[in-house]
Amino acid sequence: MSRVIHTGQALVDVVVEVPDLPARGQNVMASSVADYAGGAVTVLVAAARFGAECVHAGAHGTGPHGDLVRAALAAEGIDVSAPPVADLDTGICVVLIEPSAERTFVTTLGAERRISVDSLATSDPGPGDLVCVTGFSLALDSTRDPLLEWLPTLHPDVVVVLDPGSAFARLPEHVRTAMLDVTDVWSSNAEEAEDLLREVGEEPPTDLAALTAAVAPLLRGDAVAIVRDGPEGCAVHVGGATTAVPGFPQTPVDTNGAGDTHTGALLAEVAAGTPWVAGCRRANAAAAIKVTRRGPQSAPTSADVDEFLASVGSSLVTPPWC
Repeated sequence: MSRVIHTGQALVDVVVEVPDLPARGQNVMASSVADYAGGAVTVLVAAARFGAECVHAGAHGTGPHGDLVRAALAAEGIDVSAPPVADLDTGICVVLIEPSAERTFVTTLGAERRISVDSLATSDPGPGDLVCVTGFSLALDSTRDPLLEWLPTLHPDVVVVLDPGSAFARLPEHVRTAMLDVTDVWSSNAEEAEDLLREVGEEPPTDLAALTAAVAPLLRGDAVAIVRDGPEGCAVHVGGATTAVPGFPQTPVDTNGAGDTHTGALLAEVAAGTPWVAGCRRANAAAAIKVTRRGPQSAPTSADVDEFLASVGSSLVTPPWC
């Protein structure tokens, strides 16, 4: 089986549930607070729970936050390839969650930004492995420069997966171009895809399948593009064809990590040989389950998804052509 390797930032999410966001300079009383390992960890945990062999190739700190990240990865059997960064702890991301499940973030910088070509190379990607990159890694020199130097040196059969995040479209054009030139798989939400198309001077289509197909030519070769639209599901462009894959609308209690869960579940399915369309259907189900659970590490297992799909009826059985 191919491995899922993530180069992105593993942070500690400080998740605070609030009745609403306070006005500037004012206070609000939280109903709960909890610390979780988040960021790249959320993708890797989802992939591991779907049976993938996973590796974190990013940096992690020396201190209580770094310890929490390593413990969360170890609990899921996920390898850490690089040694801890000496004398610097992992950063945090404060996540404010409103009753609507809307999220607001405040992120600090720490050891997770201290990567190098040598530290990335400890993950030793081989043909068929899926190497994940987040657009937030491209926003600062300390993580962007090593990544853009290392990625072109990988074996041509290593699959580079870009999760652009909200940061990617706002990056300088030469950075975007350098990353897209080595990207084999794009996985984003609809807003991120629309933002990229506007930056390159194209009017984004309103139809999700058309939007997904419009992103694919911006990538290298015969690339795969996946664009998510929350409860509506996603669309996937692969092999020159675009397919809309319906979602499973739920009443959410926490949407934090839903997109990462979708990505991790999908990559694990693909690593195991599942075709992209069928993998997207299972990833949609994984994300639907996740939003009904609290915490960024609440991704379901593959067995949970089997049970969920069985419960929603035979109409959702994957057609043989998928």
